[in-house]
Amino acid sequence: MAPAHRPTAAARSRGKLAAALGLTLAFLVVEVAGAWWTGSLALLADAGHMLTDAGGLALALFAIWIAGRPPTPEKTYGYYRVEILAALVNGLVLLVVAGGILWEAYRRLLAPPAVLGGPMLAVAAGGLVVNLGAMWLLRGAAAASLNVRSAYLEVAGDALSSVAVLAAATVILTTGWTPADPLASATIALFIVPRTWGLLRQAVNILLEGTPAHLDLGEIEEAMRHVPGVRRVHDLHVWTLTSGMEAMSAHVVVDDVGQSERLLEALHRVLHARFGIDHTTIQLETAPPAVLRIQTPGAGDPV
Repeated sequence: MAPAHRPTAAARSRGKLAAALGLTLAFLVVEVAGAWWTGSLALLADAGHMLTDAGGLALALFAIWIAGRPPTPEKTYGYYRVEILAALVNGLVLLVVAGGILWEAYRRLLAPPAVLGGPMLAVAAGGLVVNLGAMWLLRGAAAASLNVRSAYLEVAGDALSSVAVLAAATVILTTGWTPADPLASATIALFIVPRTWGLLRQAVNILLEGTPAHLDLGEIEEAMRHVPGVRRVHDLHVWTLTSGMEAMSAHVVVDDVGQSERLLEALHRVLHARFGIDHTTIQLETAPPAVLRIQTPGAGDPV
């Protein structure tokens, strides 16, 4: 029988994600037009980053919709993992965008084109306001969901890239030094890479059913062994279904399997209270009786 379905952490932030997506799409058009008008690679890089923001937010909303579908006999966990796949795709797209920006920045450093500093400054300021507004919408939910966190990191990175564009525009206005534009775009790309790499590592660890980073198997085993009536624990596995939803399976050797109801209730209580694990599969068993080995005398042994 499929386990009871419950909403994910990301699903509770659907409205905020939709509002952030609306803000991002509205300003994306303005920023692309501004990049074309001013000839600024930094603005174009920021627009590309904002496009990935919009794609990430849309993908997060789509993943929430998919993950909300109930379990089936074929997919007994439902579609929770789609949210993690969305985070993985977001991260891969960001890496591709960062690589493209770095290449174009290199080309422009060799032959810096003319850039209109004033309009560039105005558009970048507007982008910063939009990004800060989207960050404010997503800040609370980002702590609970990897899917929302990936979207939040994209928006946060875009906010910092807007700051880099503002700095470059100021330099161009005050000194006329146009290489500040490709240097700002390269800074944006270099900022994207390490944060994206961390996000990808988290997503891959979940897809590989690795132990969640915030949980320690040794501590979990010790807490289970301290339940009265438990002798030892083996074949212990803990993994993440989706952000904020961990699962665990284990074999537990007990003194008396006749006390299974009490033991299971006590184990579930400990796992929920101390580690936030609600989806558990526990097999109770007794230790096998000692095996008496009868040694047959060998050819050279005395009879």
